[in-house]
Amino acid sequence: MMSRTIVMIHGMFGGSWCWDNYRRFFADRGYRCLTPILRYHDVDPKDKPHPSLGTVSLQDYADDLQKTIRSLDEEPIIMGHSMGGLIAQILGGRGLGRSLVLLSSAAPAGIMAIKPSVVKSVPPAEIQWGFWKKPVKSTFESSSYSAMHLLSEPQRRDAYSRYVYDSGRALFEIGFWFLDAKKATAIDAAGITVPLLVISGAEDRITPASVHRKIALKYRKSATYMEFPNHAHWIFGEPGWEEIAGHIHVWLNHNDAGAGDGNRQ
Repeated sequence: MMSRTIVMIHGMFGGSWCWDNYRRFFADRGYRCLTPILRYHDVDPKDKPHPSLGTVSLQDYADDLQKTIRSLDEEPIIMGHSMGGLIAQILGGRGLGRSLVLLSSAAPAGIMAIKPSVVKSVPPAEIQWGFWKKPVKSTFESSSYSAMHLLSEPQRRDAYSRYVYDSGRALFEIGFWFLDAKKATAIDAAGITVPLLVISGAEDRITPASVHRKIALKYRKSATYMEFPNHAHWIFGEPGWEEIAGHIHVWLNHNDAGAGDGNRQ
């Protein structure tokens, strides 16, 4: 019996608003869509960040979501975007989730993601000494280049106006996993046996398609990989997002039989 509940995990600087399109799309198709807000993210974008935000680990975010998932009456589909995709992998590694859907996902430990476009996507002010224990926030210019370059100017400004601060610790764990003594993003691929879908935009700058292919390869025993031309990091809100949501819907309807059944390039 397929799960009809989807837990949608937003990415860095985001909130439940990131999932507005997908929540409506999948709710119209009979799914119960839950869009939890990560710890210390449920604030007014104009407010100062919570003083403890800077040291929150990805594992802390996962702990909070695990409690939410454990409280549900069925094992849900876990869907995550960007950092949320990495958190979904962490949860999957804990044995949670009926299936996993990763959109423009950040990579776990062991996968190098440092490429020219990735370096250009992170403003120097965001990675000054000690950033790993401070709240961080991307600039509008950086976000426009790295994540939202396929959106119109008004759309980019609207999305950025909702951005909140995020954890410098989490940013360190994602970008500098090779220096992280606690290995927060280390995931045993053998622990994820449920169907897993990796969605990538060919024009993604901050997590390039080459990185997503490596993620799919890491979980090759259960993964399906889909790469879409004319799409980038903001894949759930770019022009044509409905087509990708439709592919995900079809995959979910067939995920038990279709896991690991090949790639769509």
